[in-house]
Amino acid sequence: MVIAKFLFLSILIASVFSLAVSIDFTEKDLSSDESLRDLYQRWRSHHTVSRDLSDKQRRFNVFKANVQHIHGANKMDKPYKLRLNRYADMSNHEFRASYTSKIRHHRMLHGARASTGFMHEEARDLPASVDWRAQGAVTGVKNQGSCGSCWAFSTVVGVEGINKIKSGQLVSLSEQELVDCEQDNEGCNGGLMEHAFEFIKKQGGLAKESFYPYRATDGNCDATKMNVPAVTIDGYENVPENDEDALMKAVANQPVSVAIDAGGSDFQFYSEGVFTGECGTELDHGVAIVGYGSALDGTKCWIVKNSWGAEWGEQGYIRMQRGVGAREGLCGIAMDASYPIKLSSVNPQPPPSDEL
Repeated sequence: MVIAKFLFLSILIASVFSLAVSIDFTEKDLSSDESLRDLYQRWRSHHTVSRDLSDKQRRFNVFKANVQHIHGANKMDKPYKLRLNRYADMSNHEFRASYTSKIRHHRMLHGARASTGFMHEEARDLPASVDWRAQGAVTGVKNQGSCGSCWAFSTVVGVEGINKIKSGQLVSLSEQELVDCEQDNEGCNGGLMEHAFEFIKKQGGLAKESFYPYRATDGNCDATKMNVPAVTIDGYENVPENDEDALMKAVANQPVSVAIDAGGSDFQFYSEGVFTGECGTELDHGVAIVGYGSALDGTKCWIVKNSWGAEWGEQGYIRMQRGVGAREGLCGIAMDASYPIKLSSVNPQPPPSDEL
């Protein structure tokens, strides 16, 4: 009951927050090109973006088309809403190229997922709702920027979560170390979460974010920072494919890294509510499930932490419908899920420096 109340309160706060950081518009704003240009200027004043404005008319036309899409979608009876966010002057093609990563492409290059055990197979009597944020096992929402490093952020959520569960300490860890140093993946050009888990295990841990900070670009591996791990894991396991029941068992025990198809326009402009929009199974984005529950109308949902900053969605999160008819889950969420294993509460002792 306490978790359910927290979930409702967090959703309410997120909805209020999304109103504060977004630009609203009315039918009057859509009545003419002149009023749409005024809306565009208000949007540009509100959001600090650095797009190529060499063709201002084209950029305005993209914005206008996105406004019309958002307006049309919100007039439908959907359990979620869209809103003008900082991506409103980007075509869907531009958005996908900048903020998603071809995870399915990397899967095809590297072959089928490794065969692992599933330690949560026998889990029974699962709680009706779980929110690892309420348990203090999730760090604040981060922003990958225009670097296809979602796989690193997805991985880090899983490691931060299991470390909190096992050690009692929530430590924000370094995505940049994975981008720079993990050689089986391709940094800003994408990768797979299981490779990142394997790297952390073999390397003997992962550094703190404050020690190896994120730069949203590919860089040379800083061995001096890589060799100062703050949190260790003992390995990872894959959740059985195309099985939302198995995925629920895993999430009931820890945050889980997943791949989804996040390339649709509705996903680009998602603001609040339970997302039930159209999407396929072309896995192109790494995120993390940090809980599950049900909306006020009873719709079952996953609580998903994204890495597009706190201005997107419900303060950086999206609730996605759970228990759909497709075995892959909505947007393929049950196709490629994994989580780290940590058997001990012990982590490496950091050097005696306040900088760590």
